[in-house]
Amino acid sequence: MVSPRVMTNKDLQLVHNIECSANQFPWTLKNFSDSLDAGHYAWVYSDAYDVVLGYAIVQLVLDEAHLLNLCVRPDMQRQGYGRFILEHIIDFSKARSASIVVLEVRESNKKAQNLYEQLGFNEMSVRRAYYPAENGRENAILMGLDLSMLSIFGDI
Repeated sequence: MVSPRVMTNKDLQLVHNIECSANQFPWTLKNFSDSLDAGHYAWVYSDAYDVVLGYAIVQLVLDEAHLLNLCVRPDMQRQGYGRFILEHIIDFSKARSASIVVLEVRESNKKAQNLYEQLGFNEMSVRRAYYPAENGRENAILMGLDLSMLSIFGDI
């Protein structure tokens, strides 16, 4: 059983620790704090024992939901938690009448791209040299899920 709850300032150090353990080029603690200060939607996802498994941050602008960050603890990956979090984000976006969910993903992150594609996301474009990388910069794949089409054809 996984349950989301709103991320608060009290969660930031733990969230940042997870971010640092999962990413070679992590967000800073200030990035997370600034997201909360900006009023972005943010959740932590915990198991039945209140162990935080992951988190997500979404920026909602008009009818667009932009998934800014989604992360699952490295020791809990490949167990369906990323899918659960992403489905929660999609449901949240639908409830807020968003017409699209967009995100950027590293070109090298094939596992995440596969998950996004399984849930109906499509590649929209490539953002050249978007992410820092060990040897310079790495491209981002901009992906989107058209929620307005889902309402026409029903959930996939």
